[in-house]
Amino acid sequence: MTFRTKSLPLLILTGAMLATPALARDGQGLQANDVLLRLRGIVIAPTGTSDGILPALPGDRLNVTTSVVPEVDITWMATKNIGFELIAATAKHSAKGKQGVTQGIGNVVDTWVLPPTLTVQYHFNADGAVRPYVGAGVNYTIFWNEKATSGLAGALGPTNVHMNDSFGWAAQAGVDIDVSKRFFLNVDVKYIDMTSDVRLQTTAAGVQTVHARINPILVGVGFGLRL
Repeated sequence: MTFRTKSLPLLILTGAMLATPALARDGQGLQANDVLLRLRGIVIAPTGTSDGILPALPGDRLNVTTSVVPEVDITWMATKNIGFELIAATAKHSAKGKQGVTQGIGNVVDTWVLPPTLTVQYHFNADGAVRPYVGAGVNYTIFWNEKATSGLAGALGPTNVHMNDSFGWAAQAGVDIDVSKRFFLNVDVKYIDMTSDVRLQTTAAGVQTVHARINPILVGVGFGLRL
């Protein structure tokens, strides 16, 4: 992820904070039992790398590629400051050779990822039009429709792929900015602790395994509706 991509949410947030005195102050803030529905466009940028592919290629490493997808989440406010958020999104990723023999292959595995995440949030300035929040919670990631790429199959023969599901922690920070009584803008950043053991059953090399640390950062920008 480039410095410009990393900096975008911070620039948006800084600009919004400076401009908000002129924003709609007719927002009613947050109340207990409010339900907030958000739609975001998110960049999913994995930050980790894998261990070696064992036993055949211990020096090889794989990285998971970045994806851009829509995301829907819903937050229920237990009090005007404390909320529970559940996110739903699915994305397609590829594992790409970073070094070693697989670097010359490029993408070696394609998979779809479903990472439902539940966080407990604390919303600051609940009565205001600009409401920063922080959150922490848990993630369960399901990997589905895993497939070897044509490049890997060409190098090692027909290959079956299986990726174990992941369970880990999640952290987030963001801000909601009212533009009317019911609608608001949103910027959100999450980090998810995500790993998977990948099993490759190949014709040429038998069964190979790799422990992949994915650990993505999710950067989202979108809008929300107070139901």
